[in-house]
Amino acid sequence: MNYDTRANPDAIIMTPATAPTASVIWLHGLGADGMDFVPLVPELRLPDTVAPRFIFPNAPVRPVTVNNGMRMRAWYDIYSLGVRDREDAAGIRDSAAVVHGFIDRERASGISAERIVLAGFSQGGAIALQAGLRYAEPLAGILALSTYLPLAPTVAAEAAAGNRIIPILMCHGREDPIVPLELAEKSCDTLTDLGYRPRWLDYPMQHQLCAPEILAISQWLVQVLPPL
Repeated sequence: MNYDTRANPDAIIMTPATAPTASVIWLHGLGADGMDFVPLVPELRLPDTVAPRFIFPNAPVRPVTVNNGMRMRAWYDIYSLGVRDREDAAGIRDSAAVVHGFIDRERASGISAERIVLAGFSQGGAIALQAGLRYAEPLAGILALSTYLPLAPTVAAEAAAGNRIIPILMCHGREDPIVPLELAEKSCDTLTDLGYRPRWLDYPMQHQLCAPEILAISQWLVQVLPPL
């Protein structure tokens, strides 16, 4: 599938040659930008029957405490290496609201909520979970890569009824030095305890993606975005 790729200050947008019937909003990790996962799209080798528009938003530039206050693109601040010790609740909620805005724009363009996937890596994956679980209308799914569930104690009270059965795929590296495997597994267990049914996959890798994972992501996208 050929894509027309255009950039604006808010996002990189890849529109398929055929009229899109779905959208994937994919959030980058700390210090990266919307271009980070653009090269992944052809590697997914999605069939022509699955022709989503890909939106890769840019996080705002902000100082990050754990990196000595250095300014970089970040969805929220990180105060210490123990990312769950103290969370930037305001930053997390602000970024989730930004993602809800992207969802609303896709819906305004004619894509139904049920055809929109939220995806993200590391910090981006945390925001995908935060935003997706709280969005009022049912979404197609949440892809959470090398990440964890932020603001976990608030999910039960804030989760939207419309996304109680949303498909969730969580993938993680067993040797991840950034987001520990134990934290990701605990996040998956928390979601399960709350009644969600996340699918868990782990791989012999660090804080990255690998070829078997990319294949699993492609297969999952085909599953949650079936041809109309």
